[in-house]
Amino acid sequence: MDVRLVRIDIEDAEKLWNMQVAAFKELYDKYQDTQTSPATEPMDKIIMRLKQPFTYYYYIMANGIEAGAIRVVDKHEYGVTKRISPIFVMPEYRNRGLAQKAIKLAEEIHGCSGWELDTILEEKGNRNTAAI
Repeated sequence: MDVRLVRIDIEDAEKLWNMQVAAFKELYDKYQDTQTSPATEPMDKIIMRLKQPFTYYYYIMANGIEAGAIRVVDKHEYGVTKRISPIFVMPEYRNRGLAQKAIKLAEEIHGCSGWELDTILEEKGNRNTAAI
């Protein structure tokens, strides 16, 4: 499967927001984490992030299809941790290794050291159990 990252522009804010809400709906329904769930974020928050000079949103393209998205926070400062928040794959494209490939591609673009990723530990598919 051909996987690429394609930078998202502010003109795609609503599309990105709709994808994010749909991608995180199942987790929101399960945990009801209204304060922190990307499924409950207002679109204005995505627009604000898209305007930040240190935020890079990318579509995760799988064979030419927008299968998800990843946000990289990279201030391009020595010693400052880069962050992924959020990363998601649409339900119909999950369990194909797309998120792992997207992270590797983000490392190729932004460097391979100094990364941070928050996830829900209880969600087995979100973690590498060999590393825990």
